[in-house]
Amino acid sequence: MNFSKNKNRETAVAGQFYPSSAGSLRNQLEEFFREEKEIVSSHTLRAIIAPHAGYIFSGQVAASAYQQIPPNKTYKNVFVIASSHRYSFGGASVYTRGNYETPLGEVKVNRKLAKELLALSTIFTDHTESHLYEHSLEVQLPFLQYRLDHNFQLVPIIMGTNSANDCKKLAEALQPYFTTDNLFVVSTDFSHFPNYDDACKVDQLTADSICQNNADELLDTLGKTKKEHINHLSTSLCGWTSVLTLLYLTQNNNFMIKQLDYKNSGDSKLYGEKDRVVGYWALAVYEKPAFSISPSEKHDILQLARNTISRYLGKDTEKIKKAEKGQSILDEKAGAFISVYIDNELRGCIGGFAGEKTLREMISRHAVSAVNDHRFDPVEPIELDRMTLEVSVLTPLKKISSIDEFELGRHGIYIKSGFNSGTFLPQVAEKTGWSKEEFLGRCSQNKAGIGWEGWKTAELFTYEVAIVKDDHEKIS
Repeated sequence: MNFSKNKNRETAVAGQFYPSSAGSLRNQLEEFFREEKEIVSSHTLRAIIAPHAGYIFSGQVAASAYQQIPPNKTYKNVFVIASSHRYSFGGASVYTRGNYETPLGEVKVNRKLAKELLALSTIFTDHTESHLYEHSLEVQLPFLQYRLDHNFQLVPIIMGTNSANDCKKLAEALQPYFTTDNLFVVSTDFSHFPNYDDACKVDQLTADSICQNNADELLDTLGKTKKEHINHLSTSLCGWTSVLTLLYLTQNNNFMIKQLDYKNSGDSKLYGEKDRVVGYWALAVYEKPAFSISPSEKHDILQLARNTISRYLGKDTEKIKKAEKGQSILDEKAGAFISVYIDNELRGCIGGFAGEKTLREMISRHAVSAVNDHRFDPVEPIELDRMTLEVSVLTPLKKISSIDEFELGRHGIYIKSGFNSGTFLPQVAEKTGWSKEEFLGRCSQNKAGIGWEGWKTAELFTYEVAIVKDDHEKIS
């Protein structure tokens, strides 16, 4: 690679770890995703952990991680964090010289942000050599290009450290960027070179410890496994510094880590030797739901809203067995917005914020208003069989002093100025693809009626939402 002529980081392992031709690579990716199930969680995705071996061994597992990215999702930046296999140095190297390349084309590097990181903390370094031949970062990029349709900017980070303290410092530096606007991808394989059965056991223990969302728990598990002296086990987690950095970002916060898929190289149809294997896990980090709502409570919430609407329109209703006081979220104080759809078309959305009323009272009150939303034609009795419902259960309002405290996609916004006020639920951002500025501007102008920039001088409040909706294809 000649950096005097070309500052891009050229492909280094195409033809070795994955196909070198764009057509063959795309065909292989299409096959991986065709075999994968749909998204396994409705919660907001914040990070994924994916393997970095040759696609013939780990590609299917990696696809299960990337499948969690919602269709048509856009991110401002994708941070890919990968541990170096060739160099050891303090901190981490962020690439600033140009873009990355794959057979599918250029991946634009956010060089401005990369340089900001270098200026922000001495824990970052411009160690260009660590990027040139490192496969662990490169192999993630075709998956991102395929899933996000090239619509993202990359922040490529190679970990050179073997210090847990460095990982903590890196997490502190990256914390302001760990938002819903950005996706974090952590690249790592799991156990190296034990036999098949030992790999399965060790890799499950390691994945379980990661899912505890505690950095110390992971370090303790890795230490214990090392002391067991398992035959031929050289490491339980080759990218442990990258994973540890992620855990320092997520621990003590409202995140949950889910196990998605596991295989090891012994499962390969062509090269599945069982005596020396490498393990591969796909995991995903999601935001925890604002409320813990049981399946039975979800049923009761929807049935209460449906019964209220049906009675109002003169139709028979299904009886709900009322739980004892304190046993149901319906008897807790919470806000609620009721969205009514007829044949997949929104026909009403009315609600209110948490106050002194219970969720049961809020639903009973606002469900009727939702079918009479003045912005739409009133719902008629004949349409009830084609009706689907979505109930947004709201946490209490939290006043904020800066929009830095507002996370697009996670928070709803309530804007208040004098007697004027307006709100957008957090799912509006997902459905529209608006930026934070558009979200605030449109709410300020269209909902609160105080102009596009009125939010800048208004009182701002955030809240979180747990969405309960009919398990029906009509709601998109």
